[in-house]
Amino acid sequence: MSICIFGDSVAKGIVYDEARKRYILIKNCFAGLFAEKTDFSVVNFARFGCTATKGLELLSRQKETLPSFSHVILGFGGNDCDMKWDEVSKAPEDVHQPNVPLMQFEEIYLKMIDIVKAAGSIPVMLSLPPLDSERFFKWVSKELDRENIKKFLGDIDFIYKWHESYDAVVKKLAERRSILLVDIRSVFLQEDRYSDLLCVDGMHPNEKGHALISKLLCDIIK
Repeated sequence: MSICIFGDSVAKGIVYDEARKRYILIKNCFAGLFAEKTDFSVVNFARFGCTATKGLELLSRQKETLPSFSHVILGFGGNDCDMKWDEVSKAPEDVHQPNVPLMQFEEIYLKMIDIVKAAGSIPVMLSLPPLDSERFFKWVSKELDRENIKKFLGDIDFIYKWHESYDAVVKKLAERRSILLVDIRSVFLQEDRYSDLLCVDGMHPNEKGHALISKLLCDIIK
């Protein structure tokens, strides 16, 4: 059987390599590990920086091929809730919108689910791994005016709560539509130090994090 994946850099298997000081695609990402441990073949359509808006475009282009996949994994939200931090830094008192506003995110996700179901495939949704607010703030505010960004946020922990609101939409849709959910967030938060599962940027799961996601996905699909 075959599975395909649509999503962002987490779904793609991108991590930050501190030695090389850049993002790289790792072999031992959760999709690769899942393919090794099961009889499924995996085709990964996920892309770095992908939002639900872009994901819908990519999914629509593959409508004809979707029926050949038993399951279609969807993993969005991390880029959708992100802000243009350089603009925030310059004008913290202005109103700044995320890449994809929350209500629009929900509407687009529903369209993707409907496309998958119409193709006769089983949709599987990935929840969002939790952020490490401190690390994430330091990462996105590099070379920017950190005090201005703090002024806009009010509280650095607001980043975590804002990100969590997108995860709540994913879980709500999964429950209402009776869709398989790979609850990455809950499993990560059960760890004593979930930040040990994240890269230095505070948002991308590292290899240890991907191993945990793979185990979770194997348990759910089985």
